[in-house]
Amino acid sequence: MSEAIIETRSLSKEFIRDEFHVVALKDVDISVRQGEFVALMGPSGSGKSTLLHLIAAMDRPTGGEIRVLEHDLHEMNDREIAHWRNAHIGFIFQQFNLIPVLTALENVELPLKLTHLKKQERLEHAATALKLVGLGDRLGHYPRQLSGGQEQRVAIARAIVTDPALILADEPTGNLDAASAQEVLTILSKLNKEHGKTIVMVTHDPHAARFATKVRHLEKGELLPEGAVPAD
Repeated sequence: MSEAIIETRSLSKEFIRDEFHVVALKDVDISVRQGEFVALMGPSGSGKSTLLHLIAAMDRPTGGEIRVLEHDLHEMNDREIAHWRNAHIGFIFQQFNLIPVLTALENVELPLKLTHLKKQERLEHAATALKLVGLGDRLGHYPRQLSGGQEQRVAIARAIVTDPALILADEPTGNLDAASAQEVLTILSKLNKEHGKTIVMVTHDPHAARFATKVRHLEKGELLPEGAVPAD
């Protein structure tokens, strides 16, 4: 393992809506090193997805410090963050978030449209990513023509097509049956072990967490000490 590529200190996130004040994260210190596959576990409302969104700079903290890939996210404006995220972060959503009117190949090509690659180069990169997740024979299929597991594999291909340094996955198997979930987790494990990708995955499923190299638990917005698990 090498140096930490994710580092937070006293990271906090609060939401104030009308008379409601919610502390989503409280004083979280976490370090993720290059090449790790970390599973963030915890019940609904524990703050695990909030933490993932802060790492991806999809939201801003209300307190503390966060550095990702040697960048202080506090110091970057929205435009800089958008370009940084597209170049360095691959995000996998629970709901797939594919564009229904685009083919698998076109969906995977989308992040590359923000690069300087020519059209043919973008399509070649997208095809390579789809082959890597076992969908080389589905390039021209639309989301409605794919199973849930295949849709999530397209989403993984889209997340890795820019060759990101960091892959973030938010409940990637939450909408899948057991067989499809196994396929997706196997792909993520392969990306970690064979391609050296650093992965942070939010999950509530102990089976999914077993694919990770490290598991950290959150409870009521607080990160438990390493090795600790929530009380039943």
